[in-house]
Amino acid sequence: MEGKQQPACLTQEHYRELDIRYNPEQRAVWCYLWPTSRPCCTPELLAEVQHLLHSIGQHVRHESENAKHDGLRYLIIASRVPGVFNLGGDLALFLKLIRSGDREGLYRYAKSSIDIAYTSFHLPITTIALVQGDALGGGFEGALVSRVLIAERQVQMGLPDVLFNLLPICAYSLLARKLDPARAERMTLSGRTYSAEELYEMGVVDVLAENGEGEEAVSAYIKKQNRANNSYQAIHKVRQIYQPLSYDELLQIAKVWLDAAMRLSERDLRIMERFAQSQEKLVVLRPPAEVKQLA
Repeated sequence: MEGKQQPACLTQEHYRELDIRYNPEQRAVWCYLWPTSRPCCTPELLAEVQHLLHSIGQHVRHESENAKHDGLRYLIIASRVPGVFNLGGDLALFLKLIRSGDREGLYRYAKSSIDIAYTSFHLPITTIALVQGDALGGGFEGALVSRVLIAERQVQMGLPDVLFNLLPICAYSLLARKLDPARAERMTLSGRTYSAEELYEMGVVDVLAENGEGEEAVSAYIKKQNRANNSYQAIHKVRQIYQPLSYDELLQIAKVWLDAAMRLSERDLRIMERFAQSQEKLVVLRPPAEVKQLA
């Protein structure tokens, strides 16, 4: 693939929950989360994200095997929903599966989540999360798994799972690598939301952008990395050697999460239900023409 040619695997016809754009000058795929329903991690959204990551991984590895180095360098994950990056796990689905005792269904969901985290972490290009709206629970985890986290100043991020007596699936593993295990545990158990500025001071957010200037911040970061791309790629490989993320680790944690979810009391589920209702209030209403165009 020449640098200015869009990869065939990135055609929009493959996606309903994502809006895909290719920027040939940046050698970057811009992937905007654009759900057809609630702005959370529905099974449909997870399936499309995994499909995109798998397609990009295959494409880049194929280019590498053919000694071509002028192709994709970046994947940017952002959101088309005003004020929201992603609100986390599909709580309505969790409630249905837990109350019906469908352990296998809940396990499939958890496995989809860790598959995405593992694939994204090991993708052979630079992944950038551009957070311009609130990111909670699994939405925050989705931002954390990217190699670079860029957030606008007004953004709030957090892990509310403890408020309904659960834990996030991947957050501890990801935060412990960004910070340290003690602070990762405190954040996971706090249940609070943090401002982007707080997270920047802690070292969780890599670049703090002014409100409305997130895309410009991404472009500036790409230009900076391109000037020393060899060094950036080498540092990333060193980080993966120093702090590897194994699939077995994520799978064992997912099983702990599954056991904890199946132990939730009716009181816990009623609290989760209130959070689910908050997700429902933010159902994305697209104009009919837009939905039809993506069909």
